[in-house]
Amino acid sequence: MSSQEEILRDGRFSCVARDPRFWEMPEKERKVKIDKRFRAMFHDKKFKLRYTVDKRGRPVNYTSTENLRKFYALSESDSDLSEDDRKEVTVKKKKKKKAKGQGEAGS
Repeated sequence: MSSQEEILRDGRFSCVARDPRFWEMPEKERKVKIDKRFRAMFHDKKFKLRYTVDKRGRPVNYTSTENLRKFYALSESDSDLSEDDRKEVTVKKKKKKKAKGQGEAGS
């Protein structure tokens, strides 16, 4: 690391530390935002691949869904909608179960 500090002290490269073009990308901006139409790719079996070796032939044990979560994020407005959708689905399921339970009790 000392060599990197020496480089930054050099007058020719001192502007690199202050120039925003060379800053690391913020965590929030690093991931691509996708909408709810593509949220199935996080849990669908079609998008899940299990890797046994990396590109250099070394043994690894990870899946492609880990890469998807690393590079993509649901947009905030859509993630809120998806949570509301989940709540609606669970409420509908509960209503159906209650209706079936009452129908069986009446017969």
